Amino acid sequence: MGELVYTPVEDIEQIRTDLKNGFKSKKLQNLAYRKNQILQLAYLVQDNFDAFKDALRADLGRPELEAYFIEINPTINNILKIYNNLEKWAKTEKAPFSIQFTAMNPVIRKEPKGTVLIISPFNFPMWLSLAPVAGAIAAGNTVLLKPSELSSAVSQLTAELIPKYLDADVCRVVNGAIPETTKCLELQWDHILYTGSGGVGKIVSAAAAKHLTPVTLELGGKSPAVVDPSCDIALTSRRMLWGKFTNSGQTCIAPDYVLVPRAFQDTLVDALKARYAEFYPDGAAKSESFSRMITGRHFERLKGLLEATKGTIVVGGETDASQKFIAPTIVRDVKFDDSLMQDELFGPILPIVPVDNIEEAIEFINSRDHPLALYVFATSAAIKSQVFDNTQSGSCLANECLMQCGAHGLPFGGTGASGSGYHIGKYSFDTFTHLRASMDSPSWIDKIIGGRFPPYTKSKLTSLNKLQLPTLPARPVKGVVATGATNGSAKRWGTLALALAVAAVLTGKHVYLLPYLPGWFTSLLRI
Repeated sequence: MGELVYTPVEDIEQIRTDLKNGFKSKKLQNLAYRKNQILQLAYLVQDNFDAFKDALRADLGRPELEAYFIEINPTINNILKIYNNLEKWAKTEKAPFSIQFTAMNPVIRKEPKGTVLIISPFNFPMWLSLAPVAGAIAAGNTVLLKPSELSSAVSQLTAELIPKYLDADVCRVVNGAIPETTKCLELQWDHILYTGSGGVGKIVSAAAAKHLTPVTLELGGKSPAVVDPSCDIALTSRRMLWGKFTNSGQTCIAPDYVLVPRAFQDTLVDALKARYAEFYPDGAAKSESFSRMITGRHFERLKGLLEATKGTIVVGGETDASQKFIAPTIVRDVKFDDSLMQDELFGPILPIVPVDNIEEAIEFINSRDHPLALYVFATSAAIKSQVFDNTQSGSCLANECLMQCGAHGLPFGGTGASGSGYHIGKYSFDTFTHLRASMDSPSWIDKIIGGRFPPYTKSKLTSLNKLQLPTLPARPVKGVVATGATNGSAKRWGTLALALAVAAVLTGKHVYLLPYLPGWFTSLLRI
């Protein structure tokens, strides 16, 4: 693999200018042109499967099956989904029907924001770069991509391929580290999407605030897995270990730790050990099914946490600095204040934290920042609902791990400290789209709402109030929650509402008609 070539800092502002000029050219207003660029991006992936597979191996020790299943295939599927749905997503949308405003032709125009910055992470350096690029271009934006310098092989490959497939005034790549990223953040953008740590997320947000630039943040955090004794233990152990140890635990939505009722801990540990032996029969060090840490610094951090834990290592624990290898490790009897429970681990260490019951598990989850993902393993519908209904997280899954990111139609994003906003698929398109309100009002509307013009009179006020003010449902009674449906008589008057509205337009006598309508009925004419 070639060495990562950093972009000269002094060139970055001109690159941004070129992209802004590309946006000003208006060529991205043409949906056919956008689709051309998106399809080119899909072929960039397809034509270079082997190159990306090898680059992922060089950066992360990524096994071939993992490279395809969790990154290459999702990337091209996501791009194709955007390509196939662009016309539908970009279509001007009519506002909901209202008697007062529908005749003014209220619509929502789907317009691009401008020139956007995407800062992608090392752990999924292909998917979390190219998928949002596709969404941004689909929305009509020009894009500067700043990939991670830590995943140097994928970042260099991306920088070499983008100019061969995409127009230079539509998408560019800036490679580098802190100085290059800092320069990017000094410039004005129309939107920034950042994926990475919370600490850097604060820096990105502060830089964006200077220009009032909207920001989407995907930040991660300590995502818990709650295990209930009602679970299918074989399924739980298999999916949990896969979710944790895929990509050597360097996945922002990996289960970070496990909360399990104290009396069920032995059962869970035994099942995890059995599954571990199936996954790595000759040990993980010799396995072709296990990745490596991204850098020596990340290796040393995790090694230090393992050395400091007061929990009991029941499997794994081996390390090899020369290979940046941390064995898949399970640690039992971990306390709330253990070294493994302070920050997001982002590595192949699975702490098991015993609790008295599910209620204590929920209480502990709620005492910490909202995680990017939350998992519960249970067959009991009541337990699943109890955990989901009483916690907050970016996503929540029952009896599964990681799969939410690949599910078409689901948003990918956090809440609170785990991020803000969404992307992937249509949500990438939406993130980079400005919803522009628009109206085209005919002259005859003034026959209905002409009372808005001076000079103001009491009769005009009465007419406008009849037209606009709704009738509220009955006032709530303290301690009583209303569950009834809307009064059925409203439906019977629906046809009359339209008839009177048309009559008002045709005769200009709306002022005289409205006072005869029942008060609740005029609520149909509200906004």
